[in-house]
Amino acid sequence: METDFYIIALLIILLAYFIRGITGFGSGLIAIPLLTHLLPLTFVVPLILITDTTASVVMSRRAKLQVQWREIRTLLPSTVVGILIGTFLLINLPKEPLLLGLGAFIIFFALRYILNLHNENPISRWWAAPTGLIGGLIGAMFGTGGPPYVIYLSHRVQDKTKLVGTLSGLFMIDGGLRIISFLSMGLFYQEDMAISLLMTLPLMLLGLYLGQKVHLKISRRIQLGVIGGLLLLSGGSLIWKAMV
Repeated sequence: METDFYIIALLIILLAYFIRGITGFGSGLIAIPLLTHLLPLTFVVPLILITDTTASVVMSRRAKLQVQWREIRTLLPSTVVGILIGTFLLINLPKEPLLLGLGAFIIFFALRYILNLHNENPISRWWAAPTGLIGGLIGAMFGTGGPPYVIYLSHRVQDKTKLVGTLSGLFMIDGGLRIISFLSMGLFYQEDMAISLLMTLPLMLLGLYLGQKVHLKISRRIQLGVIGGLLLLSGGSLIWKAMV
């Protein structure tokens, strides 16, 4: 890859984790679609999985008691079921109709955030079961399982710092499960994977540091607006993938 491409790729990584530092999620939604213009998807997804999981560990350690582990424990059983079902569907079903439906679903919720049409009232913990199922299924199939978790947890955890910490804790566990799956398929043994990780991890840390500085200075309303924009980006990218 030419030097200009390396510079662009590294800037994408920095931007993705700057946003992650502010909102607690979104790095994959930004990095994966942009990096696939420069690198094969089969290389990008394992690369971002490692950096995302590392970022989740870092943010969870910094958040410490800010992580609401009870909320995570409630999501995990159905998440595991969703991952197993998603893996089966990934192998056996055509993706295009599912991508279109999912994209429309995410855009609907994104517009609620952007236009401030949603309420912030707490919702029942019973919603954890369908949320975990959908998030695990989508994550296994498309690598974009974050939006259902964000929608659910933003109605369960009102404090913005606790929300970021809880999302990081959940994504850390989810990433660990997917790393085991990727290892079994040999996706981490590709040429240049090790050197790429050595180049991206420092920028990931820098992006998180800068984003968390901004996070401390913005209101929950702005944070939710950023989340809405990222959900819109995610839904639009899924529809684009389904149609090309």
